[in-house]
Amino acid sequence: MSMTRAQIVTTAAGGSALLLVGAFMFQIIGYPPCEMCLWQRWPHAFAFVIGIAFLVIPSRILALLGGITVATSGAIGVYHAGVEQKWWEGPTSCTSGDISNLTPEQLLEQIMSAPLVRCDDIAWALAGISMAGWNAIISFFLAGLWVVAARRFA
Repeated sequence: MSMTRAQIVTTAAGGSALLLVGAFMFQIIGYPPCEMCLWQRWPHAFAFVIGIAFLVIPSRILALLGGITVATSGAIGVYHAGVEQKWWEGPTSCTSGDISNLTPEQLLEQIMSAPLVRCDDIAWALAGISMAGWNAIISFFLAGLWVVAARRFA
């Protein structure tokens, strides 16, 4: 049996809602989010709202916007996972960066101004994939659902 576009969008928007619930549950049990973790949450919140709007006014534009929104979270997740793996530098506001050329005074200043939760530390992983990595994987899957829903208008 084939799913209707409304069912597909409900699944995609519900997936974003579940990712948000999961993120808040991790926060409740003692894994506070870093700055980049928070960046990944906003697109899912928007995708959930877009999903509700789609159910009221179904349109290809809303479906594509939902896909772009969650793909954005996925892209941030890839970037964040790369920062965690030390493949590239993250934003200086939430990573330690290179300290080799700092004076003791500059190092102390960096330590004192460092965020409590750094973006370049892996707080939790499953099967060797961090939360940021899982967010990327699931977000791109959800983006695919949004695209399938958009194609159902053709």
